[in-house]
Amino acid sequence: MGKNRLRVIPLGGAGEVGRNCWALEYGDDVLVLDMGVMFPENEMLGVDLILPDPTYLQERKAKIHGIFISHGHEDHIGALPYLLPLLDFPDLYGTKLTLGLIQPKLKEHRLLDKLERKQIEPGGKYVAGPFTIEPFHIAHSIPDAVAFGITTPAGLVVYLTDWKFDHTPVDNWPTDVSKMAELGRRNPLLLLTDCVRAESKGVTPSERVIGTAFDNIFAVAQGRIIVASFASNISRVQMVIDTAEAYGRKVVPAGRSMENNVRIAQELGYLRAPEGLLIRPTQMAEYNDDEIVVVCTGSQGEPMAALARMANRDYQHLKIKEGDTVVVSATPIPGNETSVHKVIDNLYRLGAEVVYGSDSPIHVSGHAAQEELKMALALLRPQYVVPFHGDYRHMAIYKKLATSMGYTAERVLLPETGAIMEFSQDFGEIVGKGPGGLIYVDGTQIGGDVTNAVLRDRQMLAKDGILMVVVSVDAATGKVIAGPDVVSRGFTHVRQSTDLIETTKQRLRDSLNGISEARSHGNGGTTDLNYIQRKIKDTVGEYLYQQTRRRPMILPVVMEV
Repeated sequence: MGKNRLRVIPLGGAGEVGRNCWALEYGDDVLVLDMGVMFPENEMLGVDLILPDPTYLQERKAKIHGIFISHGHEDHIGALPYLLPLLDFPDLYGTKLTLGLIQPKLKEHRLLDKLERKQIEPGGKYVAGPFTIEPFHIAHSIPDAVAFGITTPAGLVVYLTDWKFDHTPVDNWPTDVSKMAELGRRNPLLLLTDCVRAESKGVTPSERVIGTAFDNIFAVAQGRIIVASFASNISRVQMVIDTAEAYGRKVVPAGRSMENNVRIAQELGYLRAPEGLLIRPTQMAEYNDDEIVVVCTGSQGEPMAALARMANRDYQHLKIKEGDTVVVSATPIPGNETSVHKVIDNLYRLGAEVVYGSDSPIHVSGHAAQEELKMALALLRPQYVVPFHGDYRHMAIYKKLATSMGYTAERVLLPETGAIMEFSQDFGEIVGKGPGGLIYVDGTQIGGDVTNAVLRDRQMLAKDGILMVVVSVDAATGKVIAGPDVVSRGFTHVRQSTDLIETTKQRLRDSLNGISEARSHGNGGTTDLNYIQRKIKDTVGEYLYQQTRRRPMILPVVMEV
C-alpha cells in the first residue's frame, strides 16, 4: 500500500444493488461501513441470501475498530448475524432505531451477548482507531438514517448512502444540508454516494405526496383496505396510520417482519399511533370492513409474505373478497415483476380492487434523483467521487453527471465489488482487485457448501432432470449380470417413454458387454468400476442427446457381484 494513502474497498454494493459493505483501511487499521445482504436472482435456485465476501476482513479482523451502520434496511444490516462471528465480533455502532432493528436478528442467531453495541447520535463525534466519525441525519424511507463524515489521516471521506433531499419528510426530520455544506468547506478527499436513481431526471418527490394518494383511496374505499409495503419502510406505515386515524379505521400490521418492525419502532418512539388504533389480526372480526386497514408485507410478490398468502386464500385471518381495496405501495425490484404480477392477477380474480404501478403516486423512492445528486456534489465538492449502490449503468450515468459539473473522468472512479482503491491528496486510483465473490446462504449454511458448481447442477436438474442407471456386473469378468435399470426424475416419464428407455438400455448393454474384457487388463477393481461408470455416462448421455437434444444429469450406480 502506498505510504500515507487510504485504502477503500467495496466488499459488496458496487456495480450491484444490495449487500452494501465497505472497508476503509489506513496502515493496519480498518473501519467497516454497513454489512447488508442481496436477494438472489431467479436462476440461483435454492439460495436464500447473498452476503458480502468477508475474506479481506477476516485476514485483518484483529485490526477492525468498529462497524458503523447507516440505517436499518436489509441491504445494510442483513449480513451482520452471518459475518460477525467470522470477524470475532467487532464493536457495532448505529442509531437507536437501527440497533433496535438489528437486535432481533442477533437474538435469533444467539449472538446478543457476544458483542458490544454502541448507540450513536446525529451531530455526535466518535473515535475508532485513527478514524473520527461524524454521523449526520439524512432523509430516507426509514427514520434514523445517517450519513458519515469520516476524518482519516489521509483526508475527509463522506459516506452518503440511501438518501434524498426531502424537505417535508413524514418524521419532520429533513436531510442536514447545513452539515453537508460544512463538510464541503473542509475540502473532502472522497465522496462515496448512492446512485441507483441516476437515470431519473429532476428531484425525487417527498414522501408526503403519498399522503394525498392515500387520502384519495381512503375517501372512496367501501370495504377493507390492504396496503402492502416493505416491512422496513416505517415512514410509509406512519402515513397509513395517519390516514387511517383521519378516516376512523383501525390498523392491523400483518406478516411477521411487519409486526416486529412496527412493535420495535413504536417502542423506540419512531412510530406514532394513538392508543387503541393498532389492533391484532385476531381482533379484525370485531369490526366492520370499512373500519379496517391492513398494512402487510409482500409488495415484492414473495411467496411466503402476507399479501401472497392472502391472494392464495392461505392467510388465516383474512380472506380477500369483493369490495376489498389492495394498494401495492412499492416498485417491483428488477427481476420480481413476474411474481408481483401473479399476486395482482390473483387479487383481481378474488374480486379485489388493486391500486399499483406508476400511474398512481402510491410509492416514492427513498433515493436521490439527478438534480439532488448534482446538489450534493455542489455542496460537498470532493476531490474524488465513487458512486455505488447501483448497477454499473447507474454508476456510468452518475459519472456523466459529475463530468457535466466540471469533474474530470479521472476524478470519478467506477469500481466493481472487490476493487481496491487508494486515495491521498491529489491521488485516487483503482490499484488492484481483492476478494469480492458471491457468498451464498442456503438454509443455515454459508458459503462453502453452496458453490457455483452446486448452482450449475441445480440449474441442470431444473432444466433437464436426472436419470439414474443401476447395473450389476460380474466381479471377475465385468460382464453385465442384471440391469441396466433406469429411474428418471424430471427428464421423462418412464412409463410413457418405454421405447426410448428400452433402446437406451439395449445400447448400454451392448456397450458394457463390449468392454467386459477390460476387467482382465485392469490393475485392480476400482479403476475398472470407474471406467464402467464413465462408460455409462458417456453412452447414455450421447444417445439421449441424439434422440431428445437434452442433457439430463446421469448418475451411474455399478454393483459388483
